[in-house]
Amino acid sequence: MVTEGQVRESLKEVLVPGIMRSLVMLNMVRQVTVSNQRINVTLASTALSEATQDWIGTKTKTVVEKLPDVDKVDVEFIEIKPIELNQIQYVIAVMSGKGGVGKSLVASLTAVALKRQGNEVGILDADITGSSIPKMFGITARPGGSNTGILPVLSRSGMEVMSFSLLLPHEDDAVIWRGPLISKAITQFWEDVVWGKLDYLVVDLPPGTADASLTVMQTLPVSGVIIVFTPQDLTTMIVKKAVNMAKKMGKPILGVVENMSYLYVPEIDKRIELFGKGKGEEMAQAAKAPLLGQLPIDPELAKLCDEGNIERYNSDAFTNLSQALAQALLKLN
Repeated sequence: MVTEGQVRESLKEVLVPGIMRSLVMLNMVRQVTVSNQRINVTLASTALSEATQDWIGTKTKTVVEKLPDVDKVDVEFIEIKPIELNQIQYVIAVMSGKGGVGKSLVASLTAVALKRQGNEVGILDADITGSSIPKMFGITARPGGSNTGILPVLSRSGMEVMSFSLLLPHEDDAVIWRGPLISKAITQFWEDVVWGKLDYLVVDLPPGTADASLTVMQTLPVSGVIIVFTPQDLTTMIVKKAVNMAKKMGKPILGVVENMSYLYVPEIDKRIELFGKGKGEEMAQAAKAPLLGQLPIDPELAKLCDEGNIERYNSDAFTNLSQALAQALLKLN
């Protein structure tokens, strides 16, 4: 006789239109009942239109009926809040004390590194007024969903992405909002988006320590924080502000990343420190956390970001960052 496990395994073949993740990975399979040769499957209707529900119901029956000794398959839908479907093991917030240091770039590279390590990864773009995540990933599709929830957009490598810029008529439209509205939007991205089952959700925070960052720290179960900075004289003070905020909110600092650390000129085999001597170790000591990496100014990376192909990036510096990140995340286990 067919088992519940076999039924759930077969449902991995049913991909939700729009996001193209399986019912299982979106955690929409709520119950499977096996009675003799009759199977009853209960699915969440969250973020699914009536037409999509009809298609998924038919596809589910077709897939399950292929299993041995199955005579009849019944499918029913129940309404569940998106946040009740989400099973996210770790939430990693990437923050900086000021803008212009490449925080979104580091958040994106962090997500890419985690994905290449075999994890299920999502990116929540909480930088509502300065969103750049979709551009770097080449994402232009609008999120799907219904009045019961929102479905994120899938990147080329299979990462879930949700950004406010994907909801705008034009990507260069300005979001002129006060703090409370921005905070509400971030909360909705956490509560109303169907993230499903993820190993990591990387959150790209807006710069500074104001309302939006506070909302993320208070609303989301942040597992750890990565702080981004550049090698300039103001760095020490700014990093310490971010560190103090994380500590006051009781969030562990996983490590620090120095961006724009240097420019490598291959023709003369030399590193040029355009913004002064690197402060990586100094900032690591200030944060009492490891230095995860020192990223150079890399024309190839800039080109890939402009083309929307950041997922293709490879370099020694990125490899070192990935390895250091893997070690830092061991502390969360």
